[in-house]
Amino acid sequence: MNKLTSIRGVAFDLDGTLIDSAPGLAYAVDSALYALELPQAGEERVITWIGNGADVLMERALAWALTEKSRPQADDELRAMMRRLFDRYYAQAAQEGSFLFPGVVETLSALKQSDIALALVTNKPTAFVMPILTALGISDFFSVIIGGDDVEHKKPHPEAVLKVMQKLHLQPDALLFVGDSRNDILAARAAGCRSVGLTYGYNYGEAIALSKPDYVYDRLQEILPLVGLPHYEHQE
Repeated sequence: MNKLTSIRGVAFDLDGTLIDSAPGLAYAVDSALYALELPQAGEERVITWIGNGADVLMERALAWALTEKSRPQADDELRAMMRRLFDRYYAQAAQEGSFLFPGVVETLSALKQSDIALALVTNKPTAFVMPILTALGISDFFSVIIGGDDVEHKKPHPEAVLKVMQKLHLQPDALLFVGDSRNDILAARAAGCRSVGLTYGYNYGEAIALSKPDYVYDRLQEILPLVGLPHYEHQE
């Protein structure tokens, strides 16, 4: 492997990349649907809707549930009610329903100890981001944290990635973006930086390779040799 000697910062997506958030998200979505007397979707289906922020998640959940009930599509009032219910239930479940993927702490530690700046870029509503990071013990790794409400345009728009470069004073060739969905790869490409696509995430049920990231890995710790660090083997 040709290591990327120019990399001075690594930005990460959150859901499906560093954490498995599907249990908490599915609980909140299904609880909101139940409160509206609509069919519950289940975690396996909710996973395919994750990635574009809470409002789009609500749109997808409502579209599916209303179709199941042969009801007209949602109006603004129903969408607003669904979002309020989701926020209420996700506030209860976000921390307990989120889990670190294997090797996350070790990989972040190795990068941090090598003076590589770390950033987090997620479409998740900003209010939920820091409580989850703190509960999982990884908040202190990041110099920059950008949630879905911190930008006008969410991924796949490059705004958040460009903001990371600005805050870390990095040129595009000095930043590596690591994510699990096409939104991440498209945002990185539009911002001019290289990208890693991880195969274990959500990505709407699609193979991440279809989005043509610069590198495709099955495990997070495989990015370490790419930036010139020893490969860490996670012990189950």
